[in-house]
Amino acid sequence: MLSLDLPKSASSPELGRTSKVLVVEDEDLIREMLVLALEEEGYEVVTAADGRNALNLLQSEYPASIDFPFDLVILDLMLPQVNGLDLCRLLRYQGNPVPILILSAKASETDRVLGLEVGADDYLTKPFSMRELVARCRALLRRQRLGNLPQAPVLQFKDVTLYPQECRVVVRGEEVNLSPKEFRLLDLFMSYPRRVWSREHLIDQVWGPDFVGDSKTVDVHIRWLREKLERDPSQPEYIITIRGFGYRFG
Repeated sequence: MLSLDLPKSASSPELGRTSKVLVVEDEDLIREMLVLALEEEGYEVVTAADGRNALNLLQSEYPASIDFPFDLVILDLMLPQVNGLDLCRLLRYQGNPVPILILSAKASETDRVLGLEVGADDYLTKPFSMRELVARCRALLRRQRLGNLPQAPVLQFKDVTLYPQECRVVVRGEEVNLSPKEFRLLDLFMSYPRRVWSREHLIDQVWGPDFVGDSKTVDVHIRWLREKLERDPSQPEYIITIRGFGYRFG
């Protein structure tokens, strides 16, 4: 029996907007409970009671010529007329990346593997709690949102490579450990190679406008950074001092 254990939150702050969910489920009670739980969470819900209606909904009301309107599809496997596996295959055949959560009374490993192999992102067996279902929906929608974020490009200059998404730096094939301030300094330098930065500009960009302290803090961090980047810190080839102005990278 399903447990209607609703989460405390009635909104989805991690998404920043209302997400639209398509629920394809032929059992009236389960479908109604899904709608109640998802709407309580703050999602907009559209339903279909069988595979044929779902197919008509996707192909007639939402043709390929317009953007796919759903952020998540919850799909029962054992549907009348057109089963859930075929609907899942169709969406993936069309190149649709929408997250798909399969619901099924089939709990064997073979059934779960089959559902995932045809393109589902998650598989939840009946009976299930609504709290778990909502948590899985959140995770799928969060993963989709993060996957759509633009990826910061990898920065490279000579033998130094900086991976912004991983907060990782490799120098001459060896990974080096930088403090947060050193990393932000290097990221700024490598984003604008050969640009000359005054100490004041570096403080504003890296430490922030509320920084209270001496500008020599910059010199100290530059010295530490040179020790980790340069073959000979006394003869730097990366972080160059421009007397009377500040520093440049390259």
